[in-house]
Amino acid sequence: MNKNKIINDPVYGFVAIPTGLVFDLVQHPYFQRLRYVKQVSMTHLVYPGALHTRFQHAIGAMHLMSMALETLRSKGVEISEKEEEAVLAAILLHDIGHGPFSHSLEHSLIAGVSHELLSSLLMDRINQDLGGRLSIAIDIFNNKYTRKFLHQLVSSQLDVDRMDYLNRDSFFTGVSEGVISFDRIIKMLNVVNDEIVVEYKGLYSVEKFIIARRLMYWQVYLHKTVIGAEQLLIKILQRAKYLTASGVTLFSTPAFHWFLSQEIDLTNFMADPLHLDWFTRLDDTDIMSAIKTWELHEDKILSKMCQRIMKRDLYRSVMSNKPFSPDYIELVKTKVQECLGVKEEDLHYYVFTQEIHNRAYNPSNDQIKILLKSGELIDITEASDLGNLEALSKNVSKYALCYPKEVGYIAIPSIG
Repeated sequence: MNKNKIINDPVYGFVAIPTGLVFDLVQHPYFQRLRYVKQVSMTHLVYPGALHTRFQHAIGAMHLMSMALETLRSKGVEISEKEEEAVLAAILLHDIGHGPFSHSLEHSLIAGVSHELLSSLLMDRINQDLGGRLSIAIDIFNNKYTRKFLHQLVSSQLDVDRMDYLNRDSFFTGVSEGVISFDRIIKMLNVVNDEIVVEYKGLYSVEKFIIARRLMYWQVYLHKTVIGAEQLLIKILQRAKYLTASGVTLFSTPAFHWFLSQEIDLTNFMADPLHLDWFTRLDDTDIMSAIKTWELHEDKILSKMCQRIMKRDLYRSVMSNKPFSPDYIELVKTKVQECLGVKEEDLHYYVFTQEIHNRAYNPSNDQIKILLKSGELIDITEASDLGNLEALSKNVSKYALCYPKEVGYIAIPSIG
């Protein structure tokens, strides 16, 4: 079979499948599943173009990794063909453990099991299928390989994963604030003391990268309507699990039923390989087919929430820089009960809060180091003359409260 394929990517143009191993990974059923997992979950309800997938993102990240390796080799960094193939495999498979709707349902389907752990487990399985050809890739992914800079290219605060998703998500949402100079950043990469550094000439491009990441989080990923939609999706899953546990028969695909019908956490997940088997058969289409069917279910709470998703009749999302007072939350609950006749025990489906944290750059965790012309290495916050860059390294918290729009707007009482 001819394995020298190219993929026409809308962001970068033609992307080559560089080796036979990479071709085999792309063709693997575990990877093909990512075609049916949206990259940014419910964001399309705000930005209609945001229907791109984890499959596209993984291919794009692999392309940027190829560019990074070419740059480093041109600067005298020795990277063997085995290491090249391994790090390309590691970045290609870095998101293979994402489940339906990516981060939105990550801990709702399987409590306490992250997509990183699932990715690692699936890579182990593929490695068995391929006779150990992924062993170096797995070591790189898990940061156990002797050359640490290869792991940094896969996972760090300036990795090709982030470069692709910022660039790609900006492209598909149309939010231009996320556009980054990924090619300029890659050309400025180097390796010193076995770690990735950025040459001083790339300082401003990295500054823009950090600022773009902040803007994309608050304007796209953590947009108040996106948060409301994702929380509604979680509530639908909670109601479906409750009804199933109560003996109510709900339509679901076999894969979805596996996770609806039992409580799965880290301990029992690791103890029974069947959980991972069923996970590999689960994607967005399982969830959406159920939601479309549940619109007509006799349980009014479930059916109404599903109708809201399908018709984009979402809850009102109120954002605040400070936690909502208990009195305000009680006021909202009272209004919802009066207006909609909701029972006390069902209020959590109609009124819910979420605390959101974002940190554009964390200097205490895997610093972005700038290589000065003198050869000295310093953190980007020290190298930058941009006054607010240090401020972007602080953790920012916001608070969301969601409730049905038909209740009307309920103003937050002024404080002081």
